Amino acid sequence: VQLQASGGGLVQAGGSLRLSCQASKRTFSSYVMGWFRQAPGKEREFVAAIRKNSGTTYYADSVKGRFTISRDSAKNTVYLQMNSLKPEDTAIYFCAGGSYYDIVPSGYTHWGQGTQVTVSS
Repeated sequence: VQLQASGGGLVQAGGSLRLSCQASKRTFSSYVMGWFRQAPGKEREFVAAIRKNSGTTYYADSVKGRFTISRDSAKNTVYLQMNSLKPEDTAIYFCAGGSYYDIVPSGYTHWGQGTQVTVSS
């Protein structure tokens, strides 16, 4: 397994969760690490990404100001801090690694198994 996501769960609206993505050293060397999510009946959508070298971050408009992506190179881990959660944030969250920044899933070559996030109203 190259990517292992964890930290999902059930939280009330307005609450917070922190997702973690443990990567193999080889996968963490990917140029970009990202988070996507997929709600039932919907396509997988971009949430956030972070460049390896510069640390530059990117966010979907729907999560900007509420979510923060970060990385710990010593632990080969990427985090997604999610604050002010809304019911529409409910989805399976996936971490991914790729060579280039992209907002479409096909731009990433390595994927984790996903972790469920459920936000109740």
